Amino acid sequence: MLPTSKVMVMAGVFFALSGEHSGFAQSLFQQQINRHRQTYKAEFLKDPRSPLKQEDLPLLSFFDPDSTFRVEAVLQRTPEAEPFDLPTYDGQKKPYVQYAVLSFKWNGRDQKLVVYRSLQLARLPQYRDYLFLPFKDLTNGKETYGGGRYLDLRMSDQKEGKITIDFNKAYNPYCAYSDGYACPIPPKENHLPIAVRAGEKAFSRPH
Repeated sequence: MLPTSKVMVMAGVFFALSGEHSGFAQSLFQQQINRHRQTYKAEFLKDPRSPLKQEDLPLLSFFDPDSTFRVEAVLQRTPEAEPFDLPTYDGQKKPYVQYAVLSFKWNGRDQKLVVYRSLQLARLPQYRDYLFLPFKDLTNGKETYGGGRYLDLRMSDQKEGKITIDFNKAYNPYCAYSDGYACPIPPKENHLPIAVRAGEKAFSRPH
């Protein structure tokens, strides 16, 4: 048996290494999210319908990357779901179909979100794998855009009946920046009773 002093030293080394590993993982995660956000900003300049120009990009703001807002959800497919029209903030409607129900825990409490497929985008080869997750939470109208935020997922993201939801990648609809866009309204089934302080914040310039 090792002397108590040696056991304590080895334990200290173990915890120090564990802390370094944890810090390294968090740093790597922050780098990944920051790269994602740079790509996200660049996309505004490529889209001819974009509500933002180069000079607007510094006004975009985000919560600090936080890996605790990256959760693993159980994915339950809903193949019998019927297509429906999802209302938009400009009074139009867009055809969607429910793809699956996502179940996860947040602070020990069960949460659910529904993920959809756009029937319009599904016709385009580059978007056939695309899944749409609109949601609202308790930060809306305060720290984040009042109309809710969106997340993009892919069918290919699911593995063994599970899929990762990374709220750090939550983004604003175009309606958050300018009027005149057909932004889907997050259905009531996707109104989370929690504050999701991750992803994009409210745009700093009102419209």
